[in-house]
Amino acid sequence: MKKLFFLLTLLGLSGCSSRPEFDATGTFEATEIIVSSEAAGRLFFLNAEEGTRFSQGTEVGLIDTVQLHLQKLQLEASRKSFTSQRPDIRKQIAATQEQIATARRERNRVENLLKADAANRKQLDDWDAQLALLNRQLEAQISSLENSTASLNEQSSSIAVQIARIEDQLQKCHIRTPISGTILAKYAEPGELATVGKPLFKIADTENICLRAYVTSTQLASVRLGDQVRVFADFGDNNRKAYPGKVTWIADEAEFTPKTILTDDERANQVYAVKIAVRNDGYIKLGMYGEVLFNDEQP
Repeated sequence: MKKLFFLLTLLGLSGCSSRPEFDATGTFEATEIIVSSEAAGRLFFLNAEEGTRFSQGTEVGLIDTVQLHLQKLQLEASRKSFTSQRPDIRKQIAATQEQIATARRERNRVENLLKADAANRKQLDDWDAQLALLNRQLEAQISSLENSTASLNEQSSSIAVQIARIEDQLQKCHIRTPISGTILAKYAEPGELATVGKPLFKIADTENICLRAYVTSTQLASVRLGDQVRVFADFGDNNRKAYPGKVTWIADEAEFTPKTILTDDERANQVYAVKIAVRNDGYIKLGMYGEVLFNDEQP
């Protein structure tokens, strides 16, 4: 009787061990961004300490802006100089317009005298020629002043573009976080010389992470984008915590099974990677192992 009971127990244990506890396993990861310097100069400060969380757009560092600021002041002075050289066309042609008005009055007076036979035709022709000459001089003067104004405006606009470029470079000296996240690594210290493209720190959104798991082609038939699943964070010693998850990505091509990943069918040579979005409560760490049940029904 004892032997029969022992055999039944072994069969029961064998049946339980052959049943997979989870559908797939993987590791937790997040989108990591390496923030590099966009300007060259001495690093005044960099408060991107590892483990510190920042909101998007927070200024965490500053690169020397003295030279750029001096260039901006020089350009602004040049722009003011060009602005002051811009001629006042109305005032510049006022004298010529007054001469034309005077010549027109004299011409009209001579015309009236000619009608009264008190002047000769030559006097009227002389005033007509004088009036035409003054009108041509006014047109040439206006054209010259307009060309000069246009040239000064173009030079002023060119300087305005240079000032805008300097302002953009000044903005790039202010180091800000591109996303809301936690600093994972710091690559530079205050006082160091920053160059364009030099990595300064690495940041990742550790609140919205994902579990990268692998499934076989057989399992793939029952996995779809948007599926609600159960994810388990593995803390070791059979200590796990469950989280709700959502399938957000499925690989288009198969790949060979990573050595550190266990699948439902370990004999499968090729698997498909899937990403499952998880909301982290602070306990899950990047690189930690996790498991997933694609059937979200509670037992």
